[in-house]
Amino acid sequence: MSELSPLVRSIKGGLIVSVQAYPGEPLRHPETMALMAEACEQGGAVAIRCQGLADIAAIKGRVEVPVIGLWKEGHEGVYITPTLRHALACVNAGSDVVALDATSRPRPDGRTFEQTVRELRARCDTLVMADCMTIEDIRGAVRVGVDLVSTTLSHNKAAIDTTMGDGPDLALLRQATAEFPDVPVICEGHVHTPADAAAALKAGAWAVVAGTGITHPTSITRWFCAALGA
Repeated sequence: MSELSPLVRSIKGGLIVSVQAYPGEPLRHPETMALMAEACEQGGAVAIRCQGLADIAAIKGRVEVPVIGLWKEGHEGVYITPTLRHALACVNAGSDVVALDATSRPRPDGRTFEQTVRELRARCDTLVMADCMTIEDIRGAVRVGVDLVSTTLSHNKAAIDTTMGDGPDLALLRQATAEFPDVPVICEGHVHTPADAAAALKAGAWAVVAGTGITHPTSITRWFCAALGA
């Protein structure tokens, strides 16, 4: 892990808000996402995480905090910024940090995660966030020398790990921060309440990402309806 960049230092202890809408939803429009991001910035977000080139460009033009960009393509396997082409496009759209799937699963262009990071950095000056599923992914990302590692994909292993709860994966977070005390480890995934975010920070997270619980009104409404038995 190289010396920490000023951007990475600036987000320490803060809340990163993931501003995304799914295909077919009423809010899925770049300007709407940009307004949502600006509202989150006014609320204290230290960075915005967003997906898709149009959203990245619109949000970058609206906020002053760093933009963590990604490009989702598909729904199976490696779909978070799956290739070098996707990563370069995110940089060109305005991302300050590019988030990449850091698992060892096959990537559509045949490159490994390490090759993707190496070639990306050879072509442009960008920070890299490694979206990880397991401690092995985190170890691999640290060896590659990424700027940030994240527990983003940890709940994807819930089918084989029945002990996982519904909240953030604090067990993985604690393991990662204990093993790599000098590495910025971001907690992302199932951070649905302020209490979840506070617990993640207490468990050692460098910063915390919250998305659905802040920027996805459809899910929030469903939670309320379920609580009412509606």
